Amino acid sequence: MPKRILTGRVKSDKMDKTRVVQIARLVRHPKYGKIYRDRTTCYVHDENNESKEGDTVQIIESAPLSKKKRWALVSVIEKSNEVDVTAMKAARKLKEAAGDGSADASENTAETAAE
Repeated sequence: MPKRILTGRVKSDKMDKTRVVQIARLVRHPKYGKIYRDRTTCYVHDENNESKEGDTVQIIESAPLSKKKRWALVSVIEKSNEVDVTAMKAARKLKEAAGDGSADASENTAETAAE
């Protein structure tokens, strides 16, 4: 039987050489027939730490590598374009802290000139 190849989105990249990938799918309820969204979580081996959180990746079945890890990364299909908001806020605070002394001085001169 051929190995399955699936496409999913990386939800966590906090472990070294391991990624948590969620595969979204539509499922029909067995009794009521309504179609709903479900997801499967897979632990994927990423030897070179290529993928990052939010990337769309292609994975393939493999022999068990650990207790939960049964998949291997084939390729990164699409890189994430998500922005790290906390890093941006921290950078802005550092920039403002460094520029506060000169910004206050320029405001004071502008106020004195206006009077």
